Amino acid sequence: MTEVLLTVGTRKGLFVGRRRAGTWEFDGPHFPAESVYAVAVDRRGPVPRLLVGAVSSHWGPSVFRSDDLGATWTEPPRPAVAFPKDTGASLERVWQLHPAGSAAPEVVYAGTEPAALFRSEDRGETFELVRALWEHPTRDKWVPGGGGEGLHTIVTDPRDANALTVAVSTAGVFRSTDGGAHWDPSNKGVSAVFLPDPNPEFGQCVHKIAQDAVDLDRLYLQNHWGVFRSDDAGGSWTAIGAGLPSDFGFPVAAHPHRADTAYVFPLNADSDRVPAGRRCRVFRTGDAGASWEPLTAGLPESAHYGTVLRDALCTDDADPAGIYFGNRNGEVYASADDGDSWHPLLSHLPDVLCVRAAVLT
Repeated sequence: MTEVLLTVGTRKGLFVGRRRAGTWEFDGPHFPAESVYAVAVDRRGPVPRLLVGAVSSHWGPSVFRSDDLGATWTEPPRPAVAFPKDTGASLERVWQLHPAGSAAPEVVYAGTEPAALFRSEDRGETFELVRALWEHPTRDKWVPGGGGEGLHTIVTDPRDANALTVAVSTAGVFRSTDGGAHWDPSNKGVSAVFLPDPNPEFGQCVHKIAQDAVDLDRLYLQNHWGVFRSDDAGGSWTAIGAGLPSDFGFPVAAHPHRADTAYVFPLNADSDRVPAGRRCRVFRTGDAGASWEPLTAGLPESAHYGTVLRDALCTDDADPAGIYFGNRNGEVYASADDGDSWHPLLSHLPDVLCVRAAVLT
């Protein structure tokens, strides 16, 4: 019988849900009063490992791990993610925790604020700074976005453990083909309408990237204004936002099995960050962005103001796929049929910052 795990990181703790025989049960909050920006579910070991990036207003940021689905948690005696003294930087938060593919079974990456990439070779117990990106010649021109200067997206290629793609707000997309030893800006075609030069080499405010499930060279990108697709692993990008009520938004997620299928949650504008048209709607493409359809069955029909953040929309890997999103109203919605219909899972939570789901059995 399929069991699904859903983790919900909020402004005041983590909630962990498990669906057995069609029924959801949640516990939490874990890490009460701490902001949980990042969660990863690593299923590559003998038991699933949960990794959580949380920030305490008193103790600061930390990375916790659990090998029993949240029954107990371990925090390292020394910070798992820390900037070397010579950088002059200090960690504000971990934005992203990303287990690499099966070709690198012990490797986990962390994206942080200030914008940096860290690499772990012990499944997230200790991390080291990836120096080449930190020392990239464009770094002194990176400018923080409205939410800070964070490395919030990490994409690894299952075919090649040395291929890495990251996104930074507001520096844009960077790629490495040699395991992080060298990095190139990869923003050709991604517009930056807020800059004097709308097509710079770097400086785009990328909000999220997702990789197609079948064509691994196909990536989907939600920008600060603009939805884009790449068919060459980020070498170039094409706008695919036509047909959406707005191409401003934060998250993008790809279907876990279907080719050319992705999901976004449009917002009105950068100056009006509520659902486009004040309607709670997820939009899905099944043809790589040539067209989009609204998915509304079971979602609120009245005026709605729940903003969905960049990591608060995700899929599991069931078939049909589960699709999940949480918003800043503290609501979590789920679909068990690829997004065709929805039902509310949780309400009255603190701000939802991230959601992550995975099939356990």
